[in-house]
Amino acid sequence: MSTATYRDQFNTLTPEGPAWLAPLRARAMERLEANGFPTTRNEDWHFTNPAPITEGAFEPMRPASGTVTQADLVPFLVGHAEWPTVVFVNGRYAPTLSRVDALPAGVRVLSLASALHEEPTLLEQHLGKLASVDEQAFAFTALNTAMMRDGAVLHVAKDTTVETPIHLLFVSDAGANGGVSHPRNLVVMERHSRATIIEQYVSLGDARYLTNAVTECVLADGATLHHYKLQREGQQAFHVGHVEALQGRDSHYVSFAFSIGAALSRNNIYTMLAGEGCGATLNGLYMLDGDQVCDNQTRIEHAEPNCYSREMYKGILDGTSHGVFNGKVYVRPVAQKTDGKQTNKTLLLSDKARIDTKPQLEIFADDVKCTHGATVGKLDQIATFYMKSRGVNADTTRRLLTYAFAAEVLETIELEPLKEDLEKLTLQRYL
Repeated sequence: MSTATYRDQFNTLTPEGPAWLAPLRARAMERLEANGFPTTRNEDWHFTNPAPITEGAFEPMRPASGTVTQADLVPFLVGHAEWPTVVFVNGRYAPTLSRVDALPAGVRVLSLASALHEEPTLLEQHLGKLASVDEQAFAFTALNTAMMRDGAVLHVAKDTTVETPIHLLFVSDAGANGGVSHPRNLVVMERHSRATIIEQYVSLGDARYLTNAVTECVLADGATLHHYKLQREGQQAFHVGHVEALQGRDSHYVSFAFSIGAALSRNNIYTMLAGEGCGATLNGLYMLDGDQVCDNQTRIEHAEPNCYSREMYKGILDGTSHGVFNGKVYVRPVAQKTDGKQTNKTLLLSDKARIDTKPQLEIFADDVKCTHGATVGKLDQIATFYMKSRGVNADTTRRLLTYAFAAEVLETIELEPLKEDLEKLTLQRYL
């Protein structure tokens, strides 16, 4: 689909929201038209061909049919069912399926459509300030900014701790077929606040559609955000997700990305450590089969001294699937005493599966500790022989060793109920 088609869709949008929103949308549309969509000639898309998305005929997703029930959501209610849950169906807020009445004082969760009217000052200060629309590599972010209509807005006041995780559940039903949604989320953590969010994308059927999501996270001094992103969409779906975080002094951003769905998925997770003494932890697990493609792009920018970052991504690839990991750690000259570690490990279960891994360090400071590494291999032959010698058949051996490979990164999840659920999903996939 050309940018001209999206221009036509943009021109049919009904202007909504405060006065500052229209110029933000218009500029994003202009940048999309000027840069066009990326191809494999673009360095950030070198290993993943976006043509199945950019050449697809995706129309604005139709509103939900109204047939989605609470029972339909039960398989996707990770953790505890009583956790506050904000549900979106086909990109639109579904109040009858949501439950946000148990939030403590100092915490507000709104749909973006409502927040544009109820919290215009907060949104004007933060919306669109982190996620860049200027480069061709971020064409999908520009498209989201131009077309965004709904999503989740979370605001946590200073010195407020949210003990219960908040679940943002984005559901696509059978009516999503042939459509595209542009969820736009904003998380604002004030000074010394703490919260956990689970951002999950799922399908109720096997429709062919595109999810183009952007989440911006602002962490003030001393704030801590645990952010879990789960992508469990149908095997014909496409998913492009961009997460961007800005961290203040002594803040902590902890991310975990879990990807098992979609025919082609792309996950960008970027964070800037913009205050002294802050830290970032970016971990992830992606499991692919058939001809699935999953592209993981991370960037950790150390912009101030005395900060740390930790990163571990693991991939399990079977069939003719294709995985990509491109992780960059960038250390500015002023960012002395940086401590950064990055690891990518991939397990290939098939001779036809393929991984492109590109860990990167760009260091412009001289007093740092930074390491990175990548490993790619098959199942451990010694462990396989040992289990065979103990009477374990080949199929069971393969499944148990595969799960053990995934368990290392799953163990980094601090939210115990979620960790148990993701372990079950992994076991179901391989046992």
